[in-house]
Amino acid sequence: MAYSSQRERITQYIQDTYGTQAEYLWADSPGNAIFRHSASKKWYAAMMRVLPEKLGLAEGEALDVMDIKCSTIMIGSLLATKGFLPAYHMNKNHWISIVLDNSVSDDQIIPLLELSYDSVAPKRRKKRARSAEE
Repeated sequence: MAYSSQRERITQYIQDTYGTQAEYLWADSPGNAIFRHSASKKWYAAMMRVLPEKLGLAEGEALDVMDIKCSTIMIGSLLATKGFLPAYHMNKNHWISIVLDNSVSDDQIIPLLELSYDSVAPKRRKKRARSAEE
């Protein structure tokens, strides 16, 4: 099997599972991409190349990170784990960054990605029960 980066593997998983393609929205950051839910058109993931000092880390080469939506309670727990950081360039109460350097396994990322995808899905409306008078 050919080597692929974690970013490439996760991107492939997103395409295969959700059928969504990366959208490259910024001319000045051509490697940065977002993924939208096909029904709601809301973002559920963003992948970026970020300098580590912008993430509060020591200076070094740019890192691949993925931002996903996440519950506030989960964010608090995940931030205590290697490879998870406060969301870069997103609301830190509802998003978290995952460093895509294999410090967090694909098997750990995929369920979080699924939660993010589900969190932006259109909400189902409950049908109101008809009364006997109608």
